[in-house]
Formats: sequence, C-alpha cells, structure tokens
Amino acid sequence: MITSFGSLFAGHVDLDDEGLDGTAANDRWLSDERLATVFPKSEAIARLMDRTGYDIFWLAEHHFQREGYECIPNVLMLALHLCHLTKNIRVGCGFNNAPMWHPIRMAEDFATVDWLTNGRVVFGVGRGYHTREVEAFGAPLLDQSANRGLFEGQVEIIMKSFNQRAFSHRGKHYTIPPRVPYRGYELEEITLVPRPKTLPVECWQPVVSAGPRALDFMAKHDIRGIIGGGAAPGGANEKVVHAFREARARAGHEGEPGEGLCIGFSFHIADSVEQGIREATPFFEENIKMFAPLGFVPGLTPEQIEAVADPKRARGANLPTLRQALKGGSWLIGPAEQIAEQLMEIQHKYPGLEVVNVGQPVGTPQAVILDQLERFSTQVMPAFKRR
Repeated sequence: MITSFGSLFAGHVDLDDEGLDGTAANDRWLSDERLATVFPKSEAIARLMDRTGYDIFWLAEHHFQREGYECIPNVLMLALHLCHLTKNIRVGCGFNNAPMWHPIRMAEDFATVDWLTNGRVVFGVGRGYHTREVEAFGAPLLDQSANRGLFEGQVEIIMKSFNQRAFSHRGKHYTIPPRVPYRGYELEEITLVPRPKTLPVECWQPVVSAGPRALDFMAKHDIRGIIGGGAAPGGANEKVVHAFREARARAGHEGEPGEGLCIGFSFHIADSVEQGIREATPFFEENIKMFAPLGFVPGLTPEQIEAVADPKRARGANLPTLRQALKGGSWLIGPAEQIAEQLMEIQHKYPGLEVVNVGQPVGTPQAVILDQLERFSTQVMPAFKRR
C-alpha cells in the first residue's frame, strides 16, 4: 500500500530557450551566479514539500555541470541546510556517487549529518554515469567492470563502518586500516566516529540495469531500490519489480511485489491529457537533450543521438515523444483524478509498494515544479493518506 510520497530534484536551474529547437545542451555555459540559483530553488521546493505533507525530498550529487542541468556537488551539505529550514520532511541522498568519494569520508559525513538532523537525512549510493565527473575524480567509469568492482568494495566498507563498533577491510582497492604502529600497538581495526545515530541505516540505490549481480549485491546489504527519476526512465517495470523481489528472496528477505522499492514517475496535472502533453513537452525535450547522449533514452540510433545535439536537425530525427513516454508508463499526465486512479492500479498490482516518487524532468522551471507539487499534494495524495 502506498503510504509515502517523495520527489527527486536533480538540481537544474531555470533555463531559457528550451526544447529540441532551443539552445543545444553543449552550448549552454551559465554564469556562477546563475548556477548558484540551484540553492534557493532547492530551498523553495523543500519548504513547499514540508508544508504540504510529502515524506522525502531527494537530491542528486553531480559535478562540473556548467550547462545548468545538475548543479548540486554536495548533497549532504545541502541536506543538512534544508533540514534546518524545515520541520518534518526527510532529505534523501539520491545519490552520493561512491566512486568519487573515499568510503570512510562518506560514512563519517553521513553519520555526522544523521546526528545533527536527528535522523532526517536518508542515505543513498550510486555508481555515477558522467565520464566527465567520475573519471575526473580519478575513478573508472568507461570500464564498467572496474567501476562496479570499486563501488562494491566501497559499499562493503561503508556498511562495516556503520554496523560494527570496530572494523577492518582488506580488499583490492583499500586496506583499512594500514598496519602501522600507533601509541604503542599495531593498528588492526578502527572505529567510525561518530557512527550513525539511527541504526540500521536505511540505504537506497538506483535500479538501472537490474542485472543479477547488482540486485544480489543490493539484497545482500538490504539496500532498497529506486526505479526511475533523474536520468533513468521511471514507471512500474514489471520485469524489474519481480527481479528485485527474487533477488531479495535469495538473500532471505521474503516479501510482496514492490516491497523495498520506490517507483518514480514524471507527472503533469492538467485539465486534459492533451493540455498536459502540450505544457510539459518543452521540458521533456530538454531532458532528452541532456540524457540521450549519456545512453538514458533507450532505442536511439547513433544518428539520432548525434542529431539531438543540433537544434536544426533534432526535430526531424524521429526522437521519442512525450505521448510515447506516457503510453510507456514513465509519465502520469492528465486530471488529478485520473492520475490517482493510475497509482491505485499500480498499488493493487504491487501490494508491497509503499513509496512513490513524483516529479518533473530536468528543464522544468521552479514555478511549474512548485505548482505541480502543490496540486499533487492537494488533489492526489489525499486519496492515499486517508486510507
């Protein structure tokens, strides 16, 4: 049963000249002042969500994005700030990209924030997907096998540091602690100081490829999964939901379909489906311009991906449309009553599903985000909150 609603904000600033015919993504280079508007925008969204009854506001970590699409370099710092501006809403790390961190640094920073916010920040980890980010920090991404191996080792260390009063790790990438003399004895183990106040730590990870290795690793550490939101297409992918459940069962976590998952949707409330498609299409198209070259728009040919970068060619490249995304289930568009009914159907299909994310794609202006989130809170959420 759906009991919790959240929203993911990847950190885009308000943009001009959007859509396939607008400014090419690689031609955007915004001023420092413009890029920093992501912070008051985040504050405005957090305050509204706190006031209107949402449970969690997810933020994404990214770096070097002078184009203005994903402009939050430190999720934990911003989450701490937002918790001090609000009263009840939790702030989620969606996600801290582990390969760009030392695992002990990430664990310490989260634990500190956990104490300072009394448990209102939710932990989340990802592997990263921008070569410009991950490779620039000295970690592998082009080599996906190396990236996954590094990530898994880092998460093992983080979980040990959270769950054991003292721990050690000997692996391919890290030897923690090093065997060195310290105050008259040889160092063999260390303690995270502080360990999180809230144990066990609730941890989330994006579900993208949904391969057996990834899902088994998540199940081993009881990591919950988010489908959709940000770069990855959303919607209730039946194959992914059941693969996730099977992996958890192999690890001894029996449960109903949807348990341990959050399913994310882009949405736009309007008087009619046609009106909603018309209003949201420029933002949908801007999202394609950002994410198609990164491989997050399935089924595109190399020629289509090349055309996305050229405003003169993009419109004629037969790119996916918002109408197709709506039909595929990653978007919810139309009157609020219709959207509520669609979510009720998903709830019935996946009885273990408790958490749903709803939001707008990269490119959506602040005013539209605030209006849509408020309308959803007053016109859709009551159908679930009163149950």
